[in-house]
Amino acid sequence: MFRFKTIKDYHNNLQSGQTTVVEAVRFFVETATSGASLNAWLNIYEDEALATAKKLDEHIATGEPLLPLHGVVVGLKDVIAYKYHPLSAASKMLENFHSIFDATVVEKLQQAGAVILGRQNCDEFAMGSNNENSAYGPVKNGIDPTRVPGGSSGGSAVGVQMNHCMISLGSDTGGSVRQPADFCGIVGLKPSYGRISRYGLTSYASSFDQIGIFAKSVGDAAVVLEIIAGPDAFDSTVSQLPVPAYSAVVHEPTPKKRIAYFKEALEHPSLDPEIRAAIYTSIDNLQKAGYTVDAVSFDMLDLVVPTYYVLTTAEASSNLSRYDGVKFGHRSNDNKDLTALYKNARSEGFGKEVKRRIMLGTFVLSAGYFDAYFTKAQQIRKLLVDGAAQLFKNYDAIILPTVPSPAFLIGDNTKDSVAMFLADIYTVYANLVGIPAISIPLYKHSNGLPFGLQVMCAPYEEVTLLQLSTAIQKSYE
Repeated sequence: MFRFKTIKDYHNNLQSGQTTVVEAVRFFVETATSGASLNAWLNIYEDEALATAKKLDEHIATGEPLLPLHGVVVGLKDVIAYKYHPLSAASKMLENFHSIFDATVVEKLQQAGAVILGRQNCDEFAMGSNNENSAYGPVKNGIDPTRVPGGSSGGSAVGVQMNHCMISLGSDTGGSVRQPADFCGIVGLKPSYGRISRYGLTSYASSFDQIGIFAKSVGDAAVVLEIIAGPDAFDSTVSQLPVPAYSAVVHEPTPKKRIAYFKEALEHPSLDPEIRAAIYTSIDNLQKAGYTVDAVSFDMLDLVVPTYYVLTTAEASSNLSRYDGVKFGHRSNDNKDLTALYKNARSEGFGKEVKRRIMLGTFVLSAGYFDAYFTKAQQIRKLLVDGAAQLFKNYDAIILPTVPSPAFLIGDNTKDSVAMFLADIYTVYANLVGIPAISIPLYKHSNGLPFGLQVMCAPYEEVTLLQLSTAIQKSYE
């Protein structure tokens, strides 16, 4: 029976004839279909995936070298454009929309030989920390279906967690890759802002959004990052820096790094005591292994969540203004006049959480409140960016918890927006300052649920991030 461990092992098996791409696709179609009760997938493109797999197997038969992602089976979060396929951002607003072009990351995946298996459920317009905000219903955690998988990329996380696919692509605006990776016990990588093109990614907050990667191992995340990163003429915000050979260097030994952690983060009252104890144990282990690990003061911890939500909701208010029922988007049947058309289209098309964030964003941008909220939040963001730059002059990395608690029960925090927002307290920092961050699965809670360690590095220092994460993960094997 087909088994998947890593991309490298899979490619070795393809070359030796022990398996085929068709066999792999059939395996993942079967596991995804049998796990339908988890609601992780909105569409599975079985016929297309098998047709692609057959061509890739024919390529192998010619004796030609394998492509970098030859036969790697990938799932796409429902915010990433895949030409001629549905793209709804898990919203009624776009329930009948089909993309007319491929996202740049999809083009790069296909050119590298990947097989797109399907479209994965998520929080509506990527807004949420629980994946309960989808127009298609909540995604359930494969370890315990009574619990959330995390959000907003919950379907993508469950896809990798439950062996429905080898790799998933999600999006991370404030932790939407790292938090579900933590809850599901897998690797979740958010690269630096601008490392991966956002062309074809449905916008939530454009100065925060970044496509990220779910994988079973840091090494596999490195392989995929190497393929999908890099310049793109369609995205003016993407970095022009050359892309390192991440897959080649991820396992190389490196000198012992200088690591910082925020004392206030580990002492925060929201942090689960078992997570706190596990992180302190990791700090002790790293010090014993020769790393320098220092506590540094971070007195702005309680400002990062409000700053993040003021700025992201403001950007969302602007980005989502295009969905008016005229150019595209849901159109109501009750349209007495133009005002009613706009009002009804948006009231019926958007879900509760999206409407909440649009209203908040509109408020902080309004006359009389702009300086008090939006301008002040931008000033705090600048202080955070400057502080990070100074910190990384003395340290190679920061380690933090990924989330304050393991996966919570479905429905637990839906009536308390503040509690839900606080779930992002340890992840939004990386998005505010644009640095790369990863959640690596290391621990298990006494309740049986997994949780991870978050590692962050300076902008575009993904090589250091991946190497350090690999070294830490190996020390727990």
